[in-house]
Amino acid sequence: MTNQNQKKNYMPFTYKMMIPYLILVLMTDVFIGYISYSMLIQSRTEMAETNIRTTMEQTRNNLKYQLDEIQRMSDTFFGSQPFQRALQKKGDSLEVYLTMLDEIVPQMQAPLHLFGNHIRLAVYTTNENLNYILGDNMAEQIEDSDYYVLPLTDIADSGWYRSLQSSGKDNLWLQIETDQKLDNISHIRRLVSYSDYKTMIGYVRITTRLDDLLGDFNTFPVEEGIVLRLLDETSGTSLYQSGETSEPLSSDSYLILRENVPGTGFVIETLVPYSYLSKDASRLQSVIFTVCAISFLVMTFIGFIVARLSGRKMKRIVTFLRSFQEDNFQKRLRFSGNDEFVHIADAYNIMASNIQELINSVYLQGIQKKQAELEALQAQINPHFLYNTLSTISSLANLGETQKVTGMVSGLAKFYRLSLNQGNVYIPLKKELEQIETYLDIQRIKYADAFSVYFDIESDIAGCQVIKLILQPFVENIFKHAWFGDRIAIRITGRRTGANIELKVIDNGIGMKPNTVKHLLVGPSQSDSYGLKNVDDRIKLRYGDEFGIQIGSVYGGGTTVRIRLPFDLGDKFHDGECE
Repeated sequence: MTNQNQKKNYMPFTYKMMIPYLILVLMTDVFIGYISYSMLIQSRTEMAETNIRTTMEQTRNNLKYQLDEIQRMSDTFFGSQPFQRALQKKGDSLEVYLTMLDEIVPQMQAPLHLFGNHIRLAVYTTNENLNYILGDNMAEQIEDSDYYVLPLTDIADSGWYRSLQSSGKDNLWLQIETDQKLDNISHIRRLVSYSDYKTMIGYVRITTRLDDLLGDFNTFPVEEGIVLRLLDETSGTSLYQSGETSEPLSSDSYLILRENVPGTGFVIETLVPYSYLSKDASRLQSVIFTVCAISFLVMTFIGFIVARLSGRKMKRIVTFLRSFQEDNFQKRLRFSGNDEFVHIADAYNIMASNIQELINSVYLQGIQKKQAELEALQAQINPHFLYNTLSTISSLANLGETQKVTGMVSGLAKFYRLSLNQGNVYIPLKKELEQIETYLDIQRIKYADAFSVYFDIESDIAGCQVIKLILQPFVENIFKHAWFGDRIAIRITGRRTGANIELKVIDNGIGMKPNTVKHLLVGPSQSDSYGLKNVDDRIKLRYGDEFGIQIGSVYGGGTTVRIRLPFDLGDKFHDGECE
C-alpha cells in the first residue's frame, strides 16, 4: 500500500522545478505588463493633457484678443467727440436725422464689418430727439451683426441698470437680460459728455456670443464627456458651459485644467473625465494581456523542453539507483558531454564498483563473525549457570547432604547433555522444555516444594526448532531476583500467533520498577542481567530485529517475559524447521 502511494504521489524533480520557474515567469509577465500598461496610460494622459492645455492657451489668447477688440470698440465710442456730439444733437428733426446718417450710423456700422464675429451694438441714449433704430429681436440668437439706437428709458427699470447706477461701476462685462439664456455676454460702457466728463449721455452695450469668443470646439469633444466652462471669478458664477457633467464634480472624477484670462477676471476651465483619458485602456489591456500570455506560453514551452531533456537523464539515474535496492551492482551509467550529469554518472560507477568489491571481501568475514558472536553469547550463558549450580552443590556437600548432592550432579549432567545437543545451535521446543524441567529438578533439591511450575504449551509447536537456552535464563532469574515470601509460582506458556511463536515466562514474584525494566535490555550487559540481554541478542542475530524479548513487570505484582520467534523458518535455517 505504501509503495502504491509513493508511485501515485511521485513527481519528477525537474517538473517540481518547473513550478517556481513558471511562477517566476508569470510574476515577471505580470510586472512587465503592469508597468507597460501604467506607462502607456500615463503617456496618453500626459499627451491628452498637453493637447488640451495647448488648446486652452489658444482659446485664452483668442478670447483675450476679441475681448480687447470689443474693449477698443467701446473706447472708440467713449472717446469720439463727433460721436458724442451726434448723440447730443437736438433741434430740427431733419438735421438730427442727417446727423445720425453722417455721424452715428457710420461709426456703428464700421466695427460690425471689421469685427470677425457677429455682434450686436446697442446705444441707449438720453436724447429723445434722436431717431431710434430697433434692429432685430434681442431675445433671439445672434445670427448676424446688427446695431441699435434705443432710448435709455428702455433699461431704466432693469435690475442691471439700477445696480450699475447704485454701485457706480462701469466698463464691465456682464450677462444681462437674455444673455445667460442665449450664452451671450455684453460689454457695458457709460457714455459721458466730453464737455465735463460727468454728464451721462447714454450707455453702449456690445453683445457677442460666447462660443464665438471661445473659438473652435473640435479639440474639446463634449461627446466624450469633456466640459468647457467660462467662469467669472469676481462673482463666482459660470458664464458659459459646453457639455454636461455626468458625475458629481470632484478631482476623483475629473482632471480639472484652468487658464486665467489676463485683465478680465475670467477663467477658462476644462473638466476632463478620467474615463476619457483611459478610454483606450481596455484595448491596451487586451494587447498587453495577449503579449504577456504569448510570452508565458513560449517560456512555458521552453521550460518544458528543458525539463524533459533533464528529466530523461534524472530518470536514468533514479532507475540505476533503484537497482541498488535489488542488490544489482553490475549496471553502469553513461552520459555524453561534460556536465553535472556526467560527473554524477562517473561517481555512481565508481561507487558501484567499490560496493561490489566491498561485498565480495566482507561477505564471508561477516558470516564468520556472526557465527563467532553467537557462539560467544552461548558460551556466556552456560558457564554462568554452571557456576551457580556448582556453588550450590559445594554448599550442600559442606552440610553433608549427600543424597541432594547426588541428585543435583545427575540433573546437572542431564542439563548439559541437552545443552550440548550434539553441537547444534537449534533444539526442538520440547527438548528446551525438558531442559527447563531438569533445571527445576535441580532447584527442587535446593528449595524443596517452595515453588510451583505450570506448563501450557500448544501441541502443534512442541516439535519446532528454537535456539537452545532461550527459556532457562529467565527461569533462573526468577529464583535469583523475583522470589520474596515463602512461595512463588511460575507459569510457562507457548502458542502460535499467525506465522510466529509466542513463549511467555510468568511469575508472581516481587516484580521490577519501570526504570529497572527499561535498562535490562539496553546498553552493556550487567552482572545481574547479561543472561537476559544475551538471549535477546542471540534471537535478533538469528532471526532479525522484529523478533526478540519484551519484559513487562509491576513492582510488587510479578513479571512477564514475552519471547517472539518465527514459526516457519523455511530453508534459511535447515535445522530450524518444525517437525
